[in-house]
Amino acid sequence: MTIEIDTGSGFCFGVTRAIGKAEEELARGHELYCLGDIVHNGREVERLEHMGLRTIDHKQFRMLHDANVLLRAHGEPPSTYACARANNINIIDATCPVVLHLQERIKREYDSDPQHKRQIVIYGKRGHAEVLGLEGQTNGTAIVIEHVEEAAKLDFSRDIALYSQTTKSLEGFRQVVEYIREHITDTANFTYADTICRQVANRMPHIRDFAARHDVVFFVCGHKSSNGRVLFGECQRANQQSYMIDTPAEIKPEHLVINSDIAIDNLSIGICGATSTPKWLMELCRDRVEQLMSSKIEH
Repeated sequence: MTIEIDTGSGFCFGVTRAIGKAEEELARGHELYCLGDIVHNGREVERLEHMGLRTIDHKQFRMLHDANVLLRAHGEPPSTYACARANNINIIDATCPVVLHLQERIKREYDSDPQHKRQIVIYGKRGHAEVLGLEGQTNGTAIVIEHVEEAAKLDFSRDIALYSQTTKSLEGFRQVVEYIREHITDTANFTYADTICRQVANRMPHIRDFAARHDVVFFVCGHKSSNGRVLFGECQRANQQSYMIDTPAEIKPEHLVINSDIAIDNLSIGICGATSTPKWLMELCRDRVEQLMSSKIEH
């Protein structure tokens, strides 16, 4: 029996940085709010809330005054900063540097075209926190497309500037680029910027390789994680015996039954997760698997 926790899984740099900032503030005894879940993992959110972090939504944020508020790695639109200034809110800005750089690029793109003749297009998930922050740099005028098919709604007689949410797939982005190239008219200009975070993008081929070399894979992920759903899809393509779980309790004895050709004590188990999955949670899942396997072997 072997159980391997994927060393390439777990928090990305941006999430690690945001959680570190929250822990620092809480350790000083400061009252601290977080605008939205600090990470799309319920177990990690609960851990930080037990330390004193209070999660609020945008409606609650607008009602706050004279408070400390942490902005998570996803970033926020300019309107959030304007509200903070008006309400004397102290912002602890944990926007991921990769996201912040992208926001600045889109803002420059928008400001460089005062008549807004150019279409600014964002390849991303509509309504996602990061995408809302990016749209905000254009006063909400950017066009968001989630799939290559949606590129058909663009006006190919006008200039197009394409950007991507940092956690989208490289393959999907390239498909959008090719579609626009094929349809843009000779009189229009098309520019694009590959703004996908490589720390996230490189996990896709890695997670496929990891899943393929195990008999059973447990993908640990919060239900709200977009990145998690994408990575789990890669797991499933490589290994049909892949299960998405949010807590160790979701691991069931029947998950450890493959077929009669593989004895349970010869199983190879892989445990991996999303960029929002804490390492400690994957370790608890390993403990749960060990407990279940020991019980089966004894009986």
